[in-house]
Amino acid sequence: MQFSYSKLAGKQSLEISLDTHKHLIKVRRHKIKDEVYFRNLVDDYIYLYEFIKISKNSSILSLKNSKKLICKNKKKLHLAWCIIDPKIIEKSIASLNELGVDKITFIYCQYSQHNFKINLEKLNKILINSSIQCGRSNIITLEICKSLEEFLEINENTYILDFSKNNIDDKKDEIKTLLIGCEGGFSSNEKNIFKNSQVLGFETNLILKSKTAIVCASSKILL
Repeated sequence: MQFSYSKLAGKQSLEISLDTHKHLIKVRRHKIKDEVYFRNLVDDYIYLYEFIKISKNSSILSLKNSKKLICKNKKKLHLAWCIIDPKIIEKSIASLNELGVDKITFIYCQYSQHNFKINLEKLNKILINSSIQCGRSNIITLEICKSLEEFLEINENTYILDFSKNNIDDKKDEIKTLLIGCEGGFSSNEKNIFKNSQVLGFETNLILKSKTAIVCASSKILL
């Protein structure tokens, strides 16, 4: 745990309750005058607070100082991820946050099951906990796009991850936006949509699941 999170971090007086209070007081056993760091994961500052009042269900802290401390990947990677089972996304997204992915756009593609619903609030909670553990000073930006056509119209320089003899390693320094298919890959109609885009692949004969491909590709590009 590198810091604690509060969306109000930066204010002179900070009140915490619920899980944050329980963790800091009952698990980490902080007392009056103890100091802890907080971030709001929006600005680039880390804030040092001191406990001044502790009650059963909440605590009040006072701001002692702050400093600008940026901890995020210098290279920005925008992933377009065709929607798969949300439970699998929830298990994978923390790894992408740790790798330093800047943004993820979820897209309903032809092979996506349209009954799947993305819970952005739940995903953001997972990302917050991930950043608390890895020290990242922000979290991945999340959005949902209705269609592949709409996404590619807005993001013209998108690379496509699919079966290809063009190795992703050869283009990793150029990739800013990468599209990853869902289980089953892309339909023939979808492949026609991005036939003029650069399609990249891995040097393997094995078929990777979507969750494996997206973590592997992000690692190659960002690390």
